[in-house]
Amino acid sequence: MTLQQLKYVIEVAARGSINEAAKRLFISQPSLSNAIKDLEEEMQLTIFERSNKGISLSKEGIEFLSYARQVVEQAELLESRYMNAKPSPQHFSVSTQHYAFAVNAFVTLVKEYGQEEYELALRETKTYEIIEDVRNLRSEIGILYLNEFNGKVINKLLKSANLQFTSLFTAKPHIFISIQNPLAKLPIVTIEQLQDYPYLSFDQGEYNSFHFSEEILSTLTRKKSIRVNDRATLFNLLIGLNGYTISTGVLSADLNGNEIIPVPLDWDETINVGWISHKNVSLSKLGTAYIDALQEAISGS
Repeated sequence: MTLQQLKYVIEVAARGSINEAAKRLFISQPSLSNAIKDLEEEMQLTIFERSNKGISLSKEGIEFLSYARQVVEQAELLESRYMNAKPSPQHFSVSTQHYAFAVNAFVTLVKEYGQEEYELALRETKTYEIIEDVRNLRSEIGILYLNEFNGKVINKLLKSANLQFTSLFTAKPHIFISIQNPLAKLPIVTIEQLQDYPYLSFDQGEYNSFHFSEEILSTLTRKKSIRVNDRATLFNLLIGLNGYTISTGVLSADLNGNEIIPVPLDWDETINVGWISHKNVSLSKLGTAYIDALQEAISGS
């Protein structure tokens, strides 16, 4: 087993593709495939499972990858300390539902820990893909919410993927609306008062189940409903169409300006927002720093 082989495993896991990893490593695809195969034979385990859908980490491979990352990180620290070597580019990835505080924390992370070179990823994506990203270690951390309605389904998926949920905060439901919306001056809004306004939600693609919805009360019938894929579009429609969406009430004026505000929703339910990670994989230095930045972003919102 060589340090180079471990670096190959890390790159393939990050890309989810031997072909893409080979391009990034500037070697041929057959050479990379053979190096991975030789390592698997030497260690007598299957690191990657191959199928017609592509390549993914096996259960053993997930554990192996966590150790490989630690070894490579320690080797780089030795080189930097005793050989005056240039620090390797930093790597970190997080997958999240569409939360402004998650972006704020990412900004803090880059400002505080970004070196001359880094390769970081912030994926605002669909709920099911967040779980898959963390399960396959494409992302070290995932951010999503649980409540009474979706908890049983989400927790079952987390358990089968050997993932754990750690709570960040709990919140009562709010709506996000434009400051020009007639409801903006109310101290609290009811579901009945929202009936004539367009309801905006994030599309969940192939897994568009109510349980994967990013918004609570997804089973309610609305007269006007629009699905979107990104936060910028949703916020533009909140302003342009006097629409509304349902979320935690945690909003960042730094990122979203002052044209959108949260208003409490008169509904007896709690939203538990937290982060998911592998049970048997310790957080990296950047992963730990990102969690700290999340706590800071939430407390400052």
